[in-house]
Amino acid sequence: MPVLAAEPAPLPFDPARTALVIIDMQRDFLEPGGFGETLGNDVSLLQAAVEPCKNALAAAREAGMLIVHTREGHRPDMADAPPAKVERGEPTTRIGCAGPMGRILIRGEAGHDIIAELYPIEGEPVLDKPGKGAFYQTDLELMLKNRGIDTLLVCGVTTEVCVHTTIREGNDRGYRCVALSDCCASYFPEFHRVGLDMIKAQGGIFGWVSDSTAFIAALGAASAGSAAAAA
Repeated sequence: MPVLAAEPAPLPFDPARTALVIIDMQRDFLEPGGFGETLGNDVSLLQAAVEPCKNALAAAREAGMLIVHTREGHRPDMADAPPAKVERGEPTTRIGCAGPMGRILIRGEAGHDIIAELYPIEGEPVLDKPGKGAFYQTDLELMLKNRGIDTLLVCGVTTEVCVHTTIREGNDRGYRCVALSDCCASYFPEFHRVGLDMIKAQGGIFGWVSDSTAFIAALGAASAGSAAAAA
């Protein structure tokens, strides 16, 4: 069984019972000219996670792991958008308003979609979530239970918001949750650092922290060991 180098301790994991969950790698959040940039954010800070995510995604695909993509957004009629969320921020940049890539955080708009570098392939579920966490008002838990998943490797943006919320939700449901640190990012580097520290604190109160290099190395070592045993 592969062993993932992680903090606060190494974590053995079974790829057949592990899912790679890629959170909200959407055009509006990551691309220049998108909604995130119009709010004054430096989107290059999120772009830093794209290449590590690509590498982790390729390794997970090769290993035959379950891969789940999420997108934060709402129905075009906004019936699932709570007033408290819609009313937040400047009136011209609220959910449903016209943005650089279509209506902001509305399903089906160009900005709502996943960036080309990490686009799902056939057979990879895409969950549209109305909230921050990937479990809230989605069928993620049903998918995981149907596949016997017990471990989640979580990537995406932003570290302190949707990634953190998903890990907390997963932890409460009994899943072993791992943040792949270089596959996550924030518009605020300090929030990214502290968010990761919170996950692994107190003996792993919410889970583990590792990175894409350790994940790929663990899969490679396990594959090499299986080949040697077969020989």
